[in-house]
Amino acid sequence: MLAAFWQAVGGKLAERAAAVSIPALIFWLGGLAAWTLGQGGPHALSRPARWLDQQTAPTQLAVILMVLLAVSASGVIVSQAATPVLRLLEGYWPGWTEPVRRRLVHRAVTRAADDSAAWQTAYARVHPPATPTSKEVADYTRLERRLRRRPSPATPGYFLPTSIGNILRAAERRPLNKYGLDTVVLWPRLWPALPDNTRADILAARTALDSATCAVIWGVLFCAFAPFSVLAVPLGIAVTTVAIVLVIPARAQVFGDLLEAAYDQHRTLLYTQVRWPLPGNPREERENGQRLTAYLWRGSDDTIPVFTRPPD
Repeated sequence: MLAAFWQAVGGKLAERAAAVSIPALIFWLGGLAAWTLGQGGPHALSRPARWLDQQTAPTQLAVILMVLLAVSASGVIVSQAATPVLRLLEGYWPGWTEPVRRRLVHRAVTRAADDSAAWQTAYARVHPPATPTSKEVADYTRLERRLRRRPSPATPGYFLPTSIGNILRAAERRPLNKYGLDTVVLWPRLWPALPDNTRADILAARTALDSATCAVIWGVLFCAFAPFSVLAVPLGIAVTTVAIVLVIPARAQVFGDLLEAAYDQHRTLLYTQVRWPLPGNPREERENGQRLTAYLWRGSDDTIPVFTRPPD
């Protein structure tokens, strides 16, 4: 549901056209460079340049416009493929991959359980009355960061087979764990009520995540220039690897943190918009959040809670 929501939001942004054209232009210039190397050097460009110079002005203009249109079209196509490719990188794979998926999930759950046990020990060493060393503080910080990048090991059913998927899944689960608010159900309802600056920050983070996903696609496609130059394969693989291993996880973490912060700061908007009584304490908030999620998802015929009066 969240993937479809973000795809719909992203499709309405007119400024994305320029953003997707620049990577496409870089890709095709790289392909042109590979072709030039395969033809023996820069002098190979003289032949098409002479041909274009011999054409009439309308023909030259038509050729240039066709090239620009092809570059823009390829950028749009790759941009539209970003959402399904990101889903694959998260670990939403076809059914025939289930054996591999199950093993990867089991490994992720095992590592999360080990880190959780190590975190308990590290926590005791860095909090009063302990006097931690710099190494103990560093170990605790590292474990804390790693735990935030995965769902809780107490809920192994929510793990995904990739680190990217677990980063985003953990971010989706945190508002539910803290406030009883299901992100998948409530995010399309909270989004319209968010302040403009908050929405702008989240959209920027999501665009950065999609751009990194597009880099994966461009890297794979760049390998198709191998018949022109063997350098195309290592360059394409390098771009893809860096994007998957470093760039996308980092941007997914930023996006997930902003998603969580939106609930931390603005979750009461959900209560006030449907005239649901605000909770009085953390335990009550978690219980009320679960009931509010169920109400907005399925409706209810209960007589409690009593709706608050609408604002004057």
